[in-house]
Amino acid sequence: MLFAEAFVTMLVILDPVGNVPVFLALTKDDDAGRRRRASLEATAVAASVILVFAAFGQQILQLLGISLQALQVAGGLVLVLVALELLGSTQRTGHSADVRNPALVPLGTPLLAGPGAIAATMVYIRRADDFGEAMLVVSAIMAALAVVYVALRSAAGLARILGRAGIELLTRVVGVLLAAIAVQLVAAGIDAWVRHGV
Repeated sequence: MLFAEAFVTMLVILDPVGNVPVFLALTKDDDAGRRRRASLEATAVAASVILVFAAFGQQILQLLGISLQALQVAGGLVLVLVALELLGSTQRTGHSADVRNPALVPLGTPLLAGPGAIAATMVYIRRADDFGEAMLVVSAIMAALAVVYVALRSAAGLARILGRAGIELLTRVVGVLLAAIAVQLVAAGIDAWVRHGV
């Protein structure tokens, strides 16, 4: 029961289908091979971040004096920058693509391994009564991330169907949606501060 609950919750939060258009927009200048590699990198980064917070999340936040709300606002600000880039007309050059890998930021984190996924992971780990149940939670998280990987890996086929013009249009639409998500993250974090204090 715990496995199923954690799996469904993480799958909803990670939103593999919803992240496919974002993935295509961020990798619009890449070929199919680089997209496949980016899907693996994004999933691996998300898995690493989530597992670190599963093991040490509470201690990390307490040690650094960071609240989940602060993490939420920071994630929102990162997404604002990405949204502005997607909405802009500048094209990535080969050099900048080497320097900044969108599979790592913002896709791996904060889109996949964002405040919602981190908070849910920490809640389910706290609910685990013993090591066996904690491993069930970790297995559920890994299963959800496997679904995300399959969805992102399949994005290359969707890119062939959409074509260059379709991806360009999708990029602009995703830019607007990402900006809205960013504003929502920041607003939710500030609202929590107002209600409960910083």
